[in-house]
Amino acid sequence: MMISFQNNVLPLKNQLYRLALRITQNAEEAEDVVQETMMKVWNRRNEWQQLESIEAFCLTVCRNVAVDKIRRKDNLAQSLDDTTDVVDHSHSANPEEQTVQHDRIRLVRRLISQLPEKQRCCMQLRDIEGKSYRDIATILDISEQQVKVNIFRARQTIKNQFMQIEK
Repeated sequence: MMISFQNNVLPLKNQLYRLALRITQNAEEAEDVVQETMMKVWNRRNEWQQLESIEAFCLTVCRNVAVDKIRRKDNLAQSLDDTTDVVDHSHSANPEEQTVQHDRIRLVRRLISQLPEKQRCCMQLRDIEGKSYRDIATILDISEQQVKVNIFRARQTIKNQFMQIEK
């Protein structure tokens, strides 16, 4: 199969952005990461035909660029609160319920943003991007068992912290 930048790489832009945003926790930096990722992927176009998955390759490059950026700037303390919250109003009967739902979403996002980087990445790729354990392991260069452990720990941490705060 012939891989083309326009048909196979560009459509991954939003997915790369979400991953970069999860890691950097900063919208402008995530945009920079995606742009740098696209350039690195383009510069390695001679290797595309040997790849098993262009998507996994792009996500791996994105993750590495984002992690490098964090290491350089050490901005882990920032939160995702400045991103747009998505609230499904169809199930909320009144403004009070909508506000509670909105607050819970913000809380969960804040809790996710406080997770260790590997747990946050695994959770993003599995629960938000819908990636398989094998794909996540390839992207993050860890074993499938490590992926499962990271996701389990992330979910447990969020659940426990959420329950504590809700009490």
